[in-house]
Amino acid sequence: MVMELTVDASELKDEGKEVIQELTSFLKEKTGAEVTEGSNKVTVKSEDESVSKKYLRVLVKKFLHKQKLKEFFRVISDEEENTLKVKERKLAEED
Repeated sequence: MVMELTVDASELKDEGKEVIQELTSFLKEKTGAEVTEGSNKVTVKSEDESVSKKYLRVLVKKFLHKQKLKEFFRVISDEEENTLKVKERKLAEED
């Protein structure tokens, strides 16, 4: 059975196109699965159950921390079953 998980990184595009490319290579390195990138979405295809949605979420959080973006973005589950979304945090307004 092929597991296909998607990370919607469309809100990361403001940080630069290379951030999504770095996320793709980071996930390839960590999962060993087939990782493809297309129009602000990163798709991870795995032959076995080694890459779960929970594990992928942890990896994306690690990537954000490594890129020093953890304060500005968070990872949430999307309405679609096998999709994670990188969402911009709503920062408290400074007076």
